[in-house]
Amino acid sequence: MHHNPVLIENLSYSYPDGTKALNNISLSIQASERIALIGANGSGKSTLQFHLNGIFLPQTGQITVGQWPVTSQNLTEIRNFVGLVFQNPDDQLFMSTVWEDVSFGPRNRGLQGEQLQQRVMEAMESVNIDPHTYGQRNPDNLSGGEKKRVAIAGVLAMQPQILVLDEPSAQLDPRSRRQLLELLKTLPLTQLVATHDLDLALELCDRTIVLNQGQIVYDGDTLRIMNDVDFLQEQALEPPLCYSRPYCNLADAPH
Repeated sequence: MHHNPVLIENLSYSYPDGTKALNNISLSIQASERIALIGANGSGKSTLQFHLNGIFLPQTGQITVGQWPVTSQNLTEIRNFVGLVFQNPDDQLFMSTVWEDVSFGPRNRGLQGEQLQQRVMEAMESVNIDPHTYGQRNPDNLSGGEKKRVAIAGVLAMQPQILVLDEPSAQLDPRSRRQLLELLKTLPLTQLVATHDLDLALELCDRTIVLNQGQIVYDGDTLRIMNDVDFLQEQALEPPLCYSRPYCNLADAPH
């Protein structure tokens, strides 16, 4: 595993209508870090994430993922290295059975037979989905939490070193959200988690990056920024819900 699997230097990006989505972003991510990426809608979170596996290519500046610059020539290696889980799992699940969805990536990389079966079973089991119970089910008939786990399993089947998640707790009921949080804690991968769920960020991530209008306005300790209510509100963010509970002490948050 690379010591610094992501290095971003002076990255800027504008959409075709001229909207500046990212403005001179520089940061590095170390192996096994879990980082929360927060900011108001339109702050650039998704745009930044989409650069990490080459959905968007840098217009100015550069990104290095593992040993590869993010360029059109290196997209195969980069997309094997970085697994992206979309906010809506329906954007990611398109086959008629769970087994076909999870096996799609490695099968298209040439895996077959016993090797493919083992890879898919391990990926499903890692997200607490029984391959025998769920393998032949139609993803359309799963709950939101189950769909999220299947989408993550499909990414894990590619054996990435970095997991990029866009609003992973969106549209989940409290129990599914808790199950997802516990799952993410167990995955031994570098994780970059874009989220409006600041309670999840507080519990999962030691480091938080705050974006505002395409610029980094904070990069540091999660507990520290979650205690700065005035700053969060200036960024159009609500403090963690537990902050408003008299019996909750943020200093006791697990890290």
